[in-house]
Amino acid sequence: MNIPNTEFSAAGQSDLQHHLHPYTQLRQFEKEGPLVIVRGEGVEVFDENGKAYIEGMAGLWCASLGFSEKRLADAAYKQMTTLPYYHSFSGKVPGPVTELVAAMIKWAPVPMARVLFANSGSESNDTAFKLVRYYNNAKGRPLKKKIIARNKAYHGVTAAAASMSGLATMHQNFDLPLPGIVRVGCPHFYQFGRPGETEAEFVDRLAQELEDTILHEGPETVAAFIAEPVQGAGGVLVPPAGYFARVQAILKKYDILFLVDEVITGFGRLGQNFGTQVFDLKPDMLTVAKMLTSAYVPMSALYVSDEIYQTIADASAAIGVFGHGYTYSGHPLACAVALETLRIYESDKVLDHVKKVSPRLQQGLQALKGHPIIGDTRGLGLIGAIEFAADPAKREPFDPKRGVGAYFVNRAQHHGLIVRVLIGDVIAYSPPLIITEAEIDTMLERTQLALADTLAWVNSWRT
Repeated sequence: MNIPNTEFSAAGQSDLQHHLHPYTQLRQFEKEGPLVIVRGEGVEVFDENGKAYIEGMAGLWCASLGFSEKRLADAAYKQMTTLPYYHSFSGKVPGPVTELVAAMIKWAPVPMARVLFANSGSESNDTAFKLVRYYNNAKGRPLKKKIIARNKAYHGVTAAAASMSGLATMHQNFDLPLPGIVRVGCPHFYQFGRPGETEAEFVDRLAQELEDTILHEGPETVAAFIAEPVQGAGGVLVPPAGYFARVQAILKKYDILFLVDEVITGFGRLGQNFGTQVFDLKPDMLTVAKMLTSAYVPMSALYVSDEIYQTIADASAAIGVFGHGYTYSGHPLACAVALETLRIYESDKVLDHVKKVSPRLQQGLQALKGHPIIGDTRGLGLIGAIEFAADPAKREPFDPKRGVGAYFVNRAQHHGLIVRVLIGDVIAYSPPLIITEAEIDTMLERTQLALADTLAWVNSWRT
């Protein structure tokens, strides 16, 4: 429910005529037009009229070093003037790949054997989906192919990645999910905890559901379980204590691979290098993207364990080739930018900075609990959310048709803050990792202004 803007710039008019916008209500967009962003500096971006906005989402959870890191631009320029492109097929490799792989193996949160590059988190999760099948075929287990995924999960938009995702809008009219995806519950106690149930009892119930699902499907048919350490697009959902320990014990019991999607949480977002470390996870495969290059260049990667690598290597020898890869896998420009990004994380002690400033964000969001239309606030590190509720005491959401979250986002934008509304009137925060405490304070002040506007608007149609 955004405020219409019928006077579009020349750039906006051209956009309306030719650009098919992702994740947009297209007919509404035709009426309202785009916000055209033309420049970035630090944690701010600027529209075509010169108005500044704090980018409270780091774009799409990804611009970790902000929007003007010259070292990344210099690294890109140097690589472009040295070797602008080469591939990794047929035993060849562009030079920067070898250095980046070595760096990434050192960064790996658990021992990993190989790194396979792609261009987006969707592609890397799609690759994991394929390797689950390849691996089990190679192991002589042709029935062991099903993948268990969770409600409200987000793993990308390719056919396989969207199928593993647990958001209805990603499936409707696309004839998804694909066969072989089995769904289990989401570990979001605020929404799915039963009356009188403790968090520990909630975890017990989810664990029992997972084991019952495996037994119902047949352990010989279930190949893998995929999860984000913190569910991002599903609502910034931080799992209850003990949840992943219970899950991993069940997976081990039934010889089920654990796929960990760190596309959002990898490289410092949660206050440690990886969510895998935060929650003591033991993945067999792990995907990263977004903050690998601070989003300056598209790149993603899939880590695979030694056991999986050895199995697929033997199979490729029997077949004659490992029949998978992308034209731009390990693109030298992306490798150069990723290498420099990792160097900056280390030289500028970015993780230490996140640990220092993240309490300011979390405390600021927690302080909003008790607001008349906020049911829950949550987060970890430099990711957080507020969830609107018509009746916070009863955890009763607003009618989605009211568009309360969308109205808030529009008012925040009016006040110079860009955030994102997720399904269920959840407002997500995921600022660049370089944000300062003063900038967090400004972000929270603008949140308060937008909240006041939204409350006044809600009260206007409630009375």
